[in-house]
Amino acid sequence: MAIITITTDIGDQDFLAGAIKGTILQANPDFRMVEITHYISRFNYPQAAYIIRNSIRHFPKGTFHLVLVNLFDERPGHLLLANYNGQVIGCADNGLLPMILDGNNPEAVALPLPDSLPKNVLTITNFIANSFNEIIKGEKTDSLGKRVVPKSKGTFQVFEKNDNLDGQVIFIDNFENVVVNITREEFEAKRKGRKFNIILKGKEVIDKICETYADVPEGEKLALFNSGGYLEIAINKGNAAGLLGLEIFTEKQIQHLEQTTRQKNLLYQTVQIHFTD
Repeated sequence: MAIITITTDIGDQDFLAGAIKGTILQANPDFRMVEITHYISRFNYPQAAYIIRNSIRHFPKGTFHLVLVNLFDERPGHLLLANYNGQVIGCADNGLLPMILDGNNPEAVALPLPDSLPKNVLTITNFIANSFNEIIKGEKTDSLGKRVVPKSKGTFQVFEKNDNLDGQVIFIDNFENVVVNITREEFEAKRKGRKFNIILKGKEVIDKICETYADVPEGEKLALFNSGGYLEIAINKGNAAGLLGLEIFTEKQIQHLEQTTRQKNLLYQTVQIHFTD
């Protein structure tokens, strides 16, 4: 019995959340459905990539992942199927897939959408679910479409210069803890046993890594590496994003900012680590 995960940006107030599951079961009544979330923020590629990447890596090989996020960034002429680490991802070709895979190039094929079909969420769900079912029956991914290089919107890279690492805010969780795209591996590789200062908005400083939120007094700021292995800035029983003034911007918001405003706002979405001997 195959597992299929579902990630969308539609919320659960609409009938679509239920209709998607019904459409999947029409393709294969034996699918075991796991809903990751229906609350990806609109047009927020960094958030979507962070959530999906750190969810799917915990699923067993043979899992199928249905990603219905920002499906209509452009009028869809085809969909994507991608093999990655023994799992299969089905999604739109909107630039999200390379971000999910952190810049790794997947084996991806394009599933052409016939012009006669309506271009809506349920049509796309049905198309991807039936493709998953064909793979379960023994079809190879390559037999279902032509190999393509997925569209890319770039990835949020960590900038390294001299004794500094500059990371970007990629996610703010329900407790308003702030997640930065610097992993423990990147941190330790640059640190090499040295002291460090984590600098927020050019003035707030954290100089140690904690294991839990309770390692500092209530109301104090802290840094730790979360369950996904990413640097997290928090305040013990407080609101780090609001109190420290840290923000995340969606790709569309950043595109529409004037250059001077963009440079100003980088201060609120960038976290710098300075290493010293």
